Amino acid sequence: MSELQELTWDLSPLYPDSAAWEADFERIRPLAKAFSAYRGRLGSGAAVLRDALAALDRFERLGEKVYVYAHLRSDENTADNANRAALDRVEALFAELSGESAWFEPELMAIPEPTMAALLAAPELDFYRRSLEELLREKPHTLSEPEERLLGTFSDVLGTPDKTFSVLNDADLVFGRVLDGRGRRVELTHGNYRRFLESPDRRVRKRAFQAMFQAYRKLRNTFASTLDGTVKRHATGARVRHYRSSLEAALFSDRIPEEVYLNLIDTVHAKLAPLHKYLALRRRVLKLRKLDMYDLFLPLSAGPEREYSWAEARELVLAATAPLGEAYCRDLELAFRQHWIDVPERKGKRSGAYSSGCYDSYPYVLLNFNGTLNDVFTLAHELGHSMHSFYSNRHQEYHYADYSIFVAEVASTTNEILLSEHLLRTSSDRELRIRLLCHLLDELRGTIYRQTMFAEFELLIHRLAEKQTPLTADLLDREYEKLNTLYHGPAVAADPLIAVEWARIPHFYYNFYVYKYATGMAAAVKLAGNLLTGEERLREDYLGFLRAGGSREVLDILRDAGVDLSRPEPVAAALDYFDATVDRLAELLQRN
Repeated sequence: MSELQELTWDLSPLYPDSAAWEADFERIRPLAKAFSAYRGRLGSGAAVLRDALAALDRFERLGEKVYVYAHLRSDENTADNANRAALDRVEALFAELSGESAWFEPELMAIPEPTMAALLAAPELDFYRRSLEELLREKPHTLSEPEERLLGTFSDVLGTPDKTFSVLNDADLVFGRVLDGRGRRVELTHGNYRRFLESPDRRVRKRAFQAMFQAYRKLRNTFASTLDGTVKRHATGARVRHYRSSLEAALFSDRIPEEVYLNLIDTVHAKLAPLHKYLALRRRVLKLRKLDMYDLFLPLSAGPEREYSWAEARELVLAATAPLGEAYCRDLELAFRQHWIDVPERKGKRSGAYSSGCYDSYPYVLLNFNGTLNDVFTLAHELGHSMHSFYSNRHQEYHYADYSIFVAEVASTTNEILLSEHLLRTSSDRELRIRLLCHLLDELRGTIYRQTMFAEFELLIHRLAEKQTPLTADLLDREYEKLNTLYHGPAVAADPLIAVEWARIPHFYYNFYVYKYATGMAAAVKLAGNLLTGEERLREDYLGFLRAGGSREVLDILRDAGVDLSRPEPVAAALDYFDATVDRLAELLQRN
């Protein structure tokens, strides 16, 4: 096997070749037809309803498999037209079939309540009872069959702003070449941008920041148009489905009260002082009159950052997750032996990092690994996602394996805390410890403070859209800059280009997703602390969370794991942990 193959994911267990994928693609429509054969019969008996749900599972399970392969191949090279065309075919077929299958929920909702009560009590529906009850919660927000069919047919078209942003951001946007710390002119990319921001030369950091944001500023009106289209889709969808707001619509399926979202923002506002204290400490150490946004990632330790080989990153993550037990670590090693991970950055490859897969695939990981400490943490993070999926799929039937996106960031950020604590515990080098504490603070800052700022901005723009206010580039710049100033406080005087940062945040297209990073990190601080006690009961509680999938209410699953996210206390406690870590760093910096 070549070195490139060693560092690239192996998709052959999913499909050995494109012909096998094509064969399954052709099977999707007959499975959809077999499901549609139950139309008009759902209320005729418990066995019929059970068989209809099983047919729907078969259709959706194969559809997910076909889609995952197409999107992974497309992300390998976003400029490859053949891969993009295959993904477009899948998305177009699903848009068509979603219209044809739109009858299901309206017909289910139309079953008279006495009949439905009898169906739910039947033993034939024991397995599906919970999901049926969840579906029936949607009754006030389900439209008539023709309306649902129309919306399903237009789903692909309505996603055009999201796809336009993705192609523009990942394939077409060019940031040019900038001088690095050695005087070399290097092409700036999404993948190496963070490395520039960690340069000890402030001129290098500034040049990279300005090159990046000037590229977005040139296209700010285009990006405003794509974001406006996406937010309007969310707002219009919420309105036609009779939700009070876009926020309520986004939280409804997870049964997350709006107060969880609003309390997060309020709690973070009440605890901005620790963030301002950290930024003031950073300003003093760097001997700057004011910090700029490109000064926030520079490690405060002396000397250059060490680079980590891929082998070193692997071993560090395996060692850090040892508190989860020997069986977990053996399973984690499968990610490397079975080639779940696409490691190196390549031209055309999708930027960033993610974990993705389906019930019938490995939980694949896309990275753009450049050997930084941050890249090691990204590996730990994405493998946290993958192991959550691995255990959910192993311990739950397909129908209940998919876990709620409300907890999607918990396992990943728990891994990050474990890695931080492992590195701090095993290193006596003062400069490395300073770097690690800075990294921990920046992860907490980026995941709780920054993502909450994003969540507040997202709530603001959706509320504006609900009032029919156009989201122009000028409005978005102005509102984003206000929030950035509020959150970062008096130690920061930001370059005005920061106002256009909204244009480069893909998560604003994900419909109220970013707040889950903040709540997930708050849970991770608590759960990682539990794991580090070494108590077997607490470890089993956590592994029970990984295995649970979507088999129970999400807040109940988390409570059983050891954290109650329905209350503001976990977020407040995590920010107290941040505050204490600032003090640890300050004390270490004072030592000679």
